[in-house]
Amino acid sequence: MFRGHRKWWLGFPLVLVVAVLVWWGIRSALKPGAPQVTAEMTLLAKRVTILRDAWGVPHIFGKTDADVAFGLAYAHAEDDFPIIQLVLAASIGRLSLLRLSTRAIGNDFYVRLIRVQEQVEALYPKLSAKTRALLEGYAKGFNYYAARHPKEVDGRLFPISGKTIAAGFVHKVPLMFNLPKVMVALRNAKSKKVGQPVFASAADKALLQLAQASPFVGSGSNAHGVHRSRSTDDVTRLNINSHQPWEGPVAWYEVHVHSEEGWHMSGGLFPGAPVILHGHNDNIGWAMTVNNPDLVDVYKLDMHPFKPLLYKLDGAWKKLAHKRVTIPIDVRLFNFPLGMDVFHSVHGPVLKTKHGYYAIRYAGMGKAIFTVEQWYRLNKAHDLDSWKAAMRMHAMPMFNFVFANRDNIFYVYNARLPVRKAGFDYTTVLPGNRSDLIWKKVVPWDKLPMVHNPPSGFVQNCNASPFFATQGQGNPKPASFQKEAGIEPNNNNRSARSLKLLSKPGKISLKSFLSMKFDLKYERSSPIIRENLLPLLQSFQPSNKLEKEGLALLKQWNLSMEKDNREASLFVLTYFAHKRQGLFEKKKAASAQEGFKQAVRFLKKHYSKLDVPLGHVQRLRRGSVDLPISGGPDILRAVHSRLVGNHLVGRQGDSYIMIVEFTKDGVRSRSRHQYGNVNRKSSKFYKDQAVSFLKKTFKPVARDRQNVKGKAIASYHPGKEPAWQK
Repeated sequence: MFRGHRKWWLGFPLVLVVAVLVWWGIRSALKPGAPQVTAEMTLLAKRVTILRDAWGVPHIFGKTDADVAFGLAYAHAEDDFPIIQLVLAASIGRLSLLRLSTRAIGNDFYVRLIRVQEQVEALYPKLSAKTRALLEGYAKGFNYYAARHPKEVDGRLFPISGKTIAAGFVHKVPLMFNLPKVMVALRNAKSKKVGQPVFASAADKALLQLAQASPFVGSGSNAHGVHRSRSTDDVTRLNINSHQPWEGPVAWYEVHVHSEEGWHMSGGLFPGAPVILHGHNDNIGWAMTVNNPDLVDVYKLDMHPFKPLLYKLDGAWKKLAHKRVTIPIDVRLFNFPLGMDVFHSVHGPVLKTKHGYYAIRYAGMGKAIFTVEQWYRLNKAHDLDSWKAAMRMHAMPMFNFVFANRDNIFYVYNARLPVRKAGFDYTTVLPGNRSDLIWKKVVPWDKLPMVHNPPSGFVQNCNASPFFATQGQGNPKPASFQKEAGIEPNNNNRSARSLKLLSKPGKISLKSFLSMKFDLKYERSSPIIRENLLPLLQSFQPSNKLEKEGLALLKQWNLSMEKDNREASLFVLTYFAHKRQGLFEKKKAASAQEGFKQAVRFLKKHYSKLDVPLGHVQRLRRGSVDLPISGGPDILRAVHSRLVGNHLVGRQGDSYIMIVEFTKDGVRSRSRHQYGNVNRKSSKFYKDQAVSFLKKTFKPVARDRQNVKGKAIASYHPGKEPAWQK
């Protein structure tokens, strides 16, 4: 009898494995499938034509704007469906169904905390009918692709609607000014007291750096406008050059859309966006860069000592709004319902932590859904006045804009700047028991820092202060704006170099304009040099022969980040060791001097010498492409890298570039992607632009339908695509 039991237990693992596999199969079979093709989808597909040019860029033509949005969604899904599906899942707080990770759970909690779905349900009907039609058309196009490619689809997310696409804007806009970083720091810090900086401890700073690595957040950008009066050839020029991550949910995708209702745009957008975010139409163009005003306030709530969920405000007790939410997490064998509490006060969302309750107020609460309508109106603007009218919607809580057309260049530090009570430090934790610290108004759009056709003939912004938008007369005055708004007061290297190069005497040729765009130099006065190089040159005492050799190299460096430069490698490694603590060694580089020591040891260990050309260390990699790349952090040719083995591999920075020219005969443009426009490894367009990107050359942007058609490698209706990518 004992032996029989023993044999049964020996067979139990096999039985368990079989049971798990059977259940896995049953569960997979029970999951919802892809949506079905409908008659409406088929009809819409016939109304849309997609032309693919020699670079795989889609040119989408349709009768209505909604038709074109349908085709845009289908074409982008062809090129990047997995990422768009993840973006949509994140937008509606269902990322944990697709990804089992703390980041996914954090995203889904964030969606519930800021009430994405509630905002969409309440505000979607307030969008214009045309905007809703555009969103619904895009959703139907994505559903159509999913229906025709069921093996790629997680049916639990489908079918989507226009509300799903609108949720993406409510979800992502606060990510762009790093609201989640504040939440992460508050939840994980040991304590937070009134008057203490939001990011105070070393642990907070580490969390801040971790949050900055989020793939949703951009790193910087360049935007330049030169008026034709300043050009050698009577052409007004615009440089559109955002520095986004090179892969993931905010990597640029190039597209050209053309409807019979007047939507005719060329430019770039992110996965899941139904409109072009920056680019140009027949008459105008604009570029965007990230700005950094203080758009988030944190309040420590004064909670009742024994009555739950009561907080004091102006001497009276108020009740926190409380809701128990469930986050479905797919643990592979079943969905685990994770219950969490979300709270709200009159300030905004509230986080409960081990050391108290913190309310958060951020710019754009209840407005973010209207950013899609604002972008749509910008797409269809035809001159500066109609563009400004769209900007006066003031839905976007941030971003610098540089505008250009034939006769105008214009810059605005766009932001929903809070009008705050003077005399308080809003970068610290504020007392939550005073209603006079809860801002309710914002600076009107027309009162923001802006510059229009300055005497210098140019405007620029490279994520620096709006008070250096041009040279000479025309710059906004710092005294005109409340210091509590947190507007950036200082310049960075890219802005300083732009001002220097554009302010040279004489007129600016196309050659000099492009030379500026790809500039590789640091200004000696720039913050990155002051903080990471000058401390070494001024006071560092080498402790060995190798450090002495390294210091001699840096002393002769010409501040250029050319790929053949033999001193640049040591500097950029010093910078990364200093700014990314523990990148090369477990010991933290708490100073530039310590970062230099780590960089010296790294180069000696992996390259046997210190004077290594930058391109040997810094690489662009995509598929089979593995080539040296010039550039570096805060260079106009920006490159931000991650350490892979003994190389710095570019992951972010100079990415999709578009140069727009407004001539007496109309608009023309040229562009370049850092990799290729298709995010499918099997496609020939996955990396076809990488070599040209490294050579700093451009391709022409075609906009005339007959011209595009004559050179197209494929022409088809959605659902009828040929094997054009092979």
